[in-house]
Amino acid sequence: MTIYIDIVLVENIIMNYIILFATAIVLKIKINHIRIFIASLLGAIYSVITYMGILKLYSSIVMKILLSILIVYIAFNPQSLKKMWKNLVIFYLTSFVFGGVAFALIYVIKPQEILMKNGLFLGTYPLKTILLGAIVSFLVILVAFKIIKGKFLKEEMFCDLEIKINNKIVKTTAMIDTGNCLKEPITNNPVVVIEHTLLYECIPKQILNNLDNIIGGDFKEIPQEIKEIYISKLKLIPYSSLGKQNGMLLGIKPEYVKILTEEKEKKINAIIGIYNKSLTKRGEYRALIGVECIE
Repeated sequence: MTIYIDIVLVENIIMNYIILFATAIVLKIKINHIRIFIASLLGAIYSVITYMGILKLYSSIVMKILLSILIVYIAFNPQSLKKMWKNLVIFYLTSFVFGGVAFALIYVIKPQEILMKNGLFLGTYPLKTILLGAIVSFLVILVAFKIIKGKFLKEEMFCDLEIKINNKIVKTTAMIDTGNCLKEPITNNPVVVIEHTLLYECIPKQILNNLDNIIGGDFKEIPQEIKEIYISKLKLIPYSSLGKQNGMLLGIKPEYVKILTEEKEKKINAIIGIYNKSLTKRGEYRALIGVECIE
């Protein structure tokens, strides 16, 4: 069987491009076709070198890992080590799914002329077989990651918070909300939205149970001694959301807000926005924090 190197190169460029394209879709990264093509070409050149056995070093596991890192870096240009690791993991998972589908198609279609050399499957099967494999693989990848991404990325959707107000500490779980861009208009500090019932130990209930009245300027339910202490501490935070274009939250400045992770604790300069309802029915989280506070 005659194998043409230029065909091997083109086939691998197509396959690599589809894998990287699918990886970008899963990661929701802005696609740069030029960068993905260059990375695909690099991977294809590696395949040709491996097939021809020009340099034995290139078949080592260390070289394969280094090549994968380089391909991911060229294709997606991650700006941090954490993003690089995430991109690399998704790239490998996508490649494994793609490889599994390819093996299944080889078993089903059973091309007459096919061989394996230096870890590569080669053959004279027509282009339509390659395209069919690419389409099936792409669909399987999208469906598979749609099913597992909730569990796989769960740790990136939530974080633990520690909040100190009036010398009392409250701990809770917050959802990292990409749509939370709230800022306190005077200080321009980010706003962390918290359910009012979580603050009963820190702030008088007379305030927490009369948020709408206070926002409207009605303090008749607030005892004078509490009013004198808190009226200068409270802040009005305007917001817009679906169904409510001109809403107002009552806010207060805490002593601190800490974001707690396994690796470290991070203090942020934020305002607490007090929400007078529950954020979720099941209670998975009781606060919302903007993504800019995490980065």
